[in-house]
Amino acid sequence: MSGSSRIVAVLGPTNTGKTHYAVERMLGYRTGVIGLPLRLLAREVYDKIVAIRGPSVVALVTGEERIVPPRTQYWVCTVEAMPEGLGADFVAIDEIQLCADPERGHVFTDRLLRARGTHETLFLGADTMRGPIAALVPEAQFVRRERMSQLVYSGSKKISRMPPRSAIVGFSVENVYAIAELLRRQKGGAAVVMGALSPRTRNAQVELYQNGEVDYLVATDAIGMGLNLDVNHVAFSSLTKFDGRRMRPLAPNELAQIAGRAGRGMSDGTFGVTGEAPPLDEGVAQAIMDSRFTPVKKLNWRNAALRFGSIDALIDSLEVSPNDEHLTKARSADDLNVLKSLAQVAEVAARASDPQSVRLLWDVCRIPDFRGISHAEHANLLEVIYGHLHQSGSIPDDFMMRQIRRIDRTDGDIDALSKRLAYIRTWTYVAQRNGWVRDESHWRAVTRAVEDRVSDALHNRLTQRFVDRRTSVLLRRLKQKEALLAEVNDKGEVTVEGEFVGRLEGFRFIPDKSAQGTEAKALKSASLQALAPQFHLRADRFYNAPDTEIDFTDQGGLMWGEYAIGKLVAGSEPLKPMVEVFVDESAGPDVEQKVQRRLQHFIDRKIAALFEPLLNLSRDEELSGLAKGFAFRMVEALGVLPRAQVAQDVKDLDQDARGALRKHGIRFGQFTIFMPLLLKPAPTRLRLVLWALSSGLQEFPEAPPPGLVTVPVAKDAPKGYDTMCGYRDAGDRSIRIDMLERLADMLRAEDSRGGFEAKPDMLSITGMTLDQFADLMRGLGYNAERGEREKVKPVAAEQLEEQSSVEETPASEAETELLEAAPEETAAPAEAIAEATESTEATAEAPAADEPEVEVFYTFTWGRQRQANRGPRREHRQGQGKGKPRGKPQDGRGKPQGKKGGKPQGAKTFSSRPLKKEKAIDPDNPFAAALMGLKDGN
Repeated sequence: MSGSSRIVAVLGPTNTGKTHYAVERMLGYRTGVIGLPLRLLAREVYDKIVAIRGPSVVALVTGEERIVPPRTQYWVCTVEAMPEGLGADFVAIDEIQLCADPERGHVFTDRLLRARGTHETLFLGADTMRGPIAALVPEAQFVRRERMSQLVYSGSKKISRMPPRSAIVGFSVENVYAIAELLRRQKGGAAVVMGALSPRTRNAQVELYQNGEVDYLVATDAIGMGLNLDVNHVAFSSLTKFDGRRMRPLAPNELAQIAGRAGRGMSDGTFGVTGEAPPLDEGVAQAIMDSRFTPVKKLNWRNAALRFGSIDALIDSLEVSPNDEHLTKARSADDLNVLKSLAQVAEVAARASDPQSVRLLWDVCRIPDFRGISHAEHANLLEVIYGHLHQSGSIPDDFMMRQIRRIDRTDGDIDALSKRLAYIRTWTYVAQRNGWVRDESHWRAVTRAVEDRVSDALHNRLTQRFVDRRTSVLLRRLKQKEALLAEVNDKGEVTVEGEFVGRLEGFRFIPDKSAQGTEAKALKSASLQALAPQFHLRADRFYNAPDTEIDFTDQGGLMWGEYAIGKLVAGSEPLKPMVEVFVDESAGPDVEQKVQRRLQHFIDRKIAALFEPLLNLSRDEELSGLAKGFAFRMVEALGVLPRAQVAQDVKDLDQDARGALRKHGIRFGQFTIFMPLLLKPAPTRLRLVLWALSSGLQEFPEAPPPGLVTVPVAKDAPKGYDTMCGYRDAGDRSIRIDMLERLADMLRAEDSRGGFEAKPDMLSITGMTLDQFADLMRGLGYNAERGEREKVKPVAAEQLEEQSSVEETPASEAETELLEAAPEETAAPAEAIAEATESTEATAEAPAADEPEVEVFYTFTWGRQRQANRGPRREHRQGQGKGKPRGKPQDGRGKPQGKKGGKPQGAKTFSSRPLKKEKAIDPDNPFAAALMGLKDGN
C-alpha cells in the first residue's frame, strides 16, 4: 500500500461513536471497505449506508450473503470476508481488540498487519490495544474517545424486578430460553437475540424490542459487538462462559464490552447481575465504570504466506510460529483441524496432487461448521463437497436440490427450526463462492429464500413462545396513559386494542384463565379501565330489558340470559326478599345501583304476579278478629299450611270467618289448608326459593318435576320441604296435597273401623300400585293388613259387573239390550269361560286349571288415636248410633260384609259426648244448597 496512507487507531470504551465516526470517514472518500465482527452488525451498517447513498453503490459481503452491485463503491463486510487487493481509498477494521480472541483473533491480527486503504486506515476498538498497535504499526496515530454517557453498577436484581428497557445476557441457548420464558410470564415477553440467528430473524426480534412491543431483551454476548439498541440496563445472568474448550470466567474487559450496551447516546446506563450470578467484585465493577483494564500483551497470529505445493506443505505453513514478541501462535482452528483430517483420506490425498487442487481443498476446509454436530460429520460433508468440485468443477444441481429440499420446511419447534437455519447457512455459504455452482444467481436466490422462510418461522416461534403480545400491548398503552379501546362481541368475549383479554359475564369481568401472576394483574388492570364505558352501556340496556329476559334459579340466583348478575337475600318478610348484585367494583356505583333497582323491580313484579291471591289476602281490610290472624298465618306460610299446625285455630273459626277466607280461594282440607292456585309449578318454584331464604338454608332444595301426583320422599330434606312443594310425605312417597284431599273425600265414605279395601278410583287418582298405595295409607296413619284369597275368574267378574250395572232393570230387558248392542260378541257363560281358559293356556302364564289363582288384597283400618281433624271426620258419617258392634263380621274370604241377609252397611262412627248444637250453614259455601236439601230431607 502507499506509504502516504494515514493510519489512525480510534480507541475508547463502548458508546463513544467509533463505528459512526468510521462510516462518516468512509463516505468522505470515493471508495471504501469496512470490516465488522458480526454479520448482524454488518447488515446494520449496510442498511444505514444504503439509506444515505442508495443500494446501487453499496455491497454487502459476509460468509452467507453477497450483494455486489456493478458500480460498487463501498464494501461492508465481515472481517473474514473482506476482499483483498481492491485498492480502496479507505479501510476500517472494527472491534480490533478481537485480535486477542482465541478462535478468531488471527484473522483480525492479519487485517491489522496487512489491510490498508490508499488514503486512510482506521482501527476501532478498546484502549487496551494501544500497546500492540503501537509496536506492530509504528506509524499509527491514536485518537482517544470518551464515553458519551455514564455507566453505573446497580448491583443484583431479581428478574421479576428488572426495570423496563433492560437486556439480560446469557451465555448458552438454554439459559437464554429459560430467562425469556420467565420474562414472558412476569413481564409480558422478551425479544431474543443470538449470534446464531439469521440477520432476518435477528432484525425482526430487535424490532419487537425497539418499537416497544416488549420492554426486555434476552441475548448472548453477541450484543456486545456494536449492536446499537435502546438499552438502559444490562444484567448478567452468569459470569462464566464456554469458550469452545472449557468454562472460564469472563474477563473485566469482556464484561465491559457487553455492559457498555447500556445507555446509548447521551443517556446514562446501568449494569448489574441477576439470577444465579454472584455480585461483581467491587474492583471489577469500578474498573468497568472507569474503563480501566489490563492492556493486551499478545495477539493471536497465523501465517498468511501459505504454500500450496502439497497438503503437507500447506499444513506446515499454517503451523509456522511468529517471530515477534507481541504475537502468539493461534491455536488450531476448525479449518486447520478439518484439513488434517481430510489429509488422512486416501481419495482426498490423491485428488490434492497439485497446487490448484490443494488451494481448492483449503477453500473447502474454510467452510464454517455452522451445524456444530461433530468434527467427523463436518469433515465427511466437506469431503463430499471437495469430491464434486474437484471432479466436476462445480457441485451438481441435483445434489444441491436434495440437500436444500430436506431443509426447506417451516414446521417444528424452535430447536428444529434453529437446526434447519444452521444447515441452510452451509449451502448459502457454498452458493456464495465463485464458481462452486453452475447457476450462481439461481442458487443464491434459492438458498436465500429458504433461509428467509426458516428465519420468519423461527421468529414467529420465538414470538409465540416468549412474547405475550396481549400483555405487552396493554402494558405499553397503560404506560402511555392513553384511553384503551375495548370491544365486547355477542358471546361476551372482550378484546382490548384487538387482543382477547377475557369474558364479560353479566357485569363481571372474567380474565382469560391462561394468564397468571403478573400477566393476570396487568390484564385485569388494563381490561377494567377499558371496560368502564361498556359497563354503562350494558347497564342501560339491562335496565330497559323486558322481564322475559330475566329469571331466577332454584338456588336464588338472578340471571340475565345466561349470565348470573345477582342473587336473592332474605328480607324483612318472606314475600319481600332483597337483591344482592354481582357487579365489578370498577363498574362504579351508578352501574351497581341501576342493576340493583332493575332486579328489585323484577322480583317484586314476579311475586306480585305469582302470589296475587296471597297478597290480596294480606291486603283485605275487611278481615278482622280470628280471620285476620288466620290470614296472617297463611301469608307467613306462603299459602300452604298443614292443618295439624292450626287445628285449634280452624276450630275457632266460625262460618262467617271461613266464608270470608274461602272468598280468597282458601280450601280447608282434611290434611292441609291451602290455596289451589298457588300449587301450580311457577308459584311452587318461587315459594321454595322464598321459603329457603327466610329459613336461612345454605343450599336450596329444588322443586319436584311438575305434573306428578306422587314423588319419592326427598331424603335429608329440611323440615317443611314437602309442604312447600305442595306435597305431603306418606311412607316412601309424597302425594300432592290437592289429590290427597280428593283421596280423603273418598276415604270418608269407608268404614275405617271395621276395615275397607282400596277402590279402583283410589288407585287411579294416586297412580299407584296396590303395594305402593298400602305404603301411602300407612304413612297417612292407617293400618294396612295384607291378605290373600282366591281370585275371581275374569268372566265371572264381568258377569257380576254386568249384574251390578242392571240392578234396577228386569233381567229380560238387560239381556235384550246386551244382545242388541253387540250380538256377535255375546256368548254363554260356559263358552266365555272356555274362551278365557284357552287364552290363558295360550299365554302359558296362568296356573293349572285345578289350582285356584290367588290375589293379594289389603284391609285398611284407622290406626291412630283419633284427634281433632285427624282421621275420618265425624260430621259426614252415616248411620250414627250407640252401642253397635265395632267392625263387621267377615265372609270366608276375609272380606268385610254387612248384616247377614241384608245390604252392606256404610261406615259408622261412635261418640260418647252429647250432641252439639248445629251451626248455621254458611250461605257462601259452594255446597250450601246441597246441604240444605239433605237437611230438609231428614
